[in-house]
Amino acid sequence: MSGHSKWSTIKRKKSALDAKRGQLFTKLGKEIEIAAREGADPEFNFKLRMVIEKAKAANMPRENIERAIRRGAGLEKGAAALEELVYEGYGPNGVALMMSVVTDNRNRAVAEIRRLLTRSGGSLGESGCVAWLFDQKGFITVPLDGQDPDEVAMMAIDAGAEDVNISDDVVEVYTKPDELHKVREALESAGLQVENAQLLMKPKSTVTLDEEAALKTLRLIEALEELDDVQEVYSNLELSDELLAKYEEQG
Repeated sequence: MSGHSKWSTIKRKKSALDAKRGQLFTKLGKEIEIAAREGADPEFNFKLRMVIEKAKAANMPRENIERAIRRGAGLEKGAAALEELVYEGYGPNGVALMMSVVTDNRNRAVAEIRRLLTRSGGSLGESGCVAWLFDQKGFITVPLDGQDPDEVAMMAIDAGAEDVNISDDVVEVYTKPDELHKVREALESAGLQVENAQLLMKPKSTVTLDEEAALKTLRLIEALEELDDVQEVYSNLELSDELLAKYEEQG
């Protein structure tokens, strides 16, 4: 799935706008709260540590992070009853979509998702309709910073990576889900900078659309991810450098 890191970078740039920063912090707070249910100490909770690092990279205030941890650990009153859900469906031209949701109102979440899908010519599907097209993987990005990309890729493979993808300025590293932590630590111990580490759904194969159809699908994905309850959207759309450059150019 080449292009995932570049797509993430584009989204981060958009999220950095002041109008969206509050929404971004809200989403990160939910993610921290969910992760903290498995333990409030990031030293022993790798999932929580990953989310905290993502929140810090987004300049989320420390007090917001700590408050979300307390809510997740049950140490703060008035916390909403959050649920983690996954909805599946199709975008225009049959692109498979998996939508990761954290919500305190599943009826609202599914209604908003269905509305956007239907309006774009897509549809909400039954559970399992597209999940078979994806595998859960660990995902790490390593900025090249002038280093030899082949050497970085070999270091990642030696650290236990299943697959690597080299782009202009970053190496994308894929791991087994339960080896994400081990591979990350090995890369950092080897002196490499890890920019991002997360679990994601990687498509087993991708579909290529013409430019107009692909851009329409990306606009739908962005609209879905702007919903308060949607944390992330995964698709099997091929994200070429040319497509992403065109999308970023259009703003």
